[in-house]
Amino acid sequence: MGEFTGGDYISVGELPTSRANHMKKVSVLPLVFLIFYEVSGGPFGVEDTVQAAGPLLALLGFLVFPLIWSVPEALITAEMGTMFPENSGYVVWVSAALGPYWGFQQGWMKWLSGVIDNALYPVLFLDYLKSAIPALGGGLPRVVATWGLTIVLTYLNYRGLTIVGWVAVCLGIFSLLPFVVMGFMAIPDIQPSRWLVTDLKNVDWNLYLNTLFWNLNYWDSISTLAGEVENPKKTLPKALFYALILVVLGYFFPLLVGTGAVPVNRELWSDGYFSDIAMIIGGVWLRWWLQAAAAMSNMGMFVAEMSSDSFQLLGMAERGMLPEFFTRRSRHGTPLIGILFSASGVLLLSWLSFQEIVAAENFLYCIGMILEFIAYILLRIKHPNASRPYKVPGGTVGAIVMCIPPTILICVVLAFSSLKVMVISIIAMVIGLVMQPCLKFFEKKRWMKFSHSSELPDLHEEEGTHSLVR
Repeated sequence: MGEFTGGDYISVGELPTSRANHMKKVSVLPLVFLIFYEVSGGPFGVEDTVQAAGPLLALLGFLVFPLIWSVPEALITAEMGTMFPENSGYVVWVSAALGPYWGFQQGWMKWLSGVIDNALYPVLFLDYLKSAIPALGGGLPRVVATWGLTIVLTYLNYRGLTIVGWVAVCLGIFSLLPFVVMGFMAIPDIQPSRWLVTDLKNVDWNLYLNTLFWNLNYWDSISTLAGEVENPKKTLPKALFYALILVVLGYFFPLLVGTGAVPVNRELWSDGYFSDIAMIIGGVWLRWWLQAAAAMSNMGMFVAEMSSDSFQLLGMAERGMLPEFFTRRSRHGTPLIGILFSASGVLLLSWLSFQEIVAAENFLYCIGMILEFIAYILLRIKHPNASRPYKVPGGTVGAIVMCIPPTILICVVLAFSSLKVMVISIIAMVIGLVMQPCLKFFEKKRWMKFSHSSELPDLHEEEGTHSLVR
């Protein structure tokens, strides 16, 4: 944020940041595709919306839901990410508004939901390949494939964020191209009446909302890479805007083609069904291309999410919230311990089913988003004059109004959670509530070494000051 010296605030962005490692920084285009993969990665996994609610509600969902959820979250990320351009991201937002205890809880829940999210991608990857390679459908071959894929992609993360960014660009183009080709080939078969098919008496609202929510959230994840971005004050808002357009089009267009060109059979619309549609429209070659695109897309989502999760742990350690060994970087500038912890979490969770993973992840993510909304509004109220390189218009009242629709949506998603998901998620939250005092006790006893990076501004002042940092 900034320092109050009796006159104007000094922006944190003008102070030295944790990027003193002099590694090459991420520019706009790679950042757009990193956001694209943090949030989406393409339409792979949206098939369940058609199964749950039919074509009309599926199409409307991917038009209306972004306005209610994605746009507010992206705007908040643009403002707060440029306000605090460092790798702890949303953790420092909550810490500045509510204190380090709740900042740690935010970090724990978001990291855990991110790791759960990453456990999905090997599952999706193998789901798309099992029609071509049936042996990957279960048993030892699936386990070996899951572990092998995780290890290979973890190594890619180790090699550097710049490499990950440009890999994301290439994978993104490759993953979206078959849908463009399929769209042109499907034009003669399109029947617009199929888009209007709906049956409100036969809607699985839990599956529908969870699938929409999972496919359109995580805009804030890019904030944990802000310390690695070239000129984040300008680059981050611009990249978020371009990524928002790319994500919405990347969902809506394939759904428009798939539901319009093929007779609607809701039971068939499950993970991997787009490859069957490609077979119907274009034949074997298009199906193989789309399956390869799905595999590449899941690779892109995995490396983008792991980058965010691991740099978040590094940022928390630089803030003294985690032991100092989390600040260790590899010779490529990547957070070595953070990557190893995130990869271990993925392997431990890879046995869960797709729908169980989505529901558990959404629950934790929702709680974290409530903390973000509270922090965003409190900082607007407490520090209205702080430097905000990008500021959402509308003042404090506008900020509150903007947060109301997504908050209502969060309550709806939480209300539809199953008892099993709720119990598991609450246990995970309790672990975080206990872990922070334990870490503080370890620090006090000097059983673990903690440190605060001298390059980062202090968030909390002694009583009587009027700023967030010294």
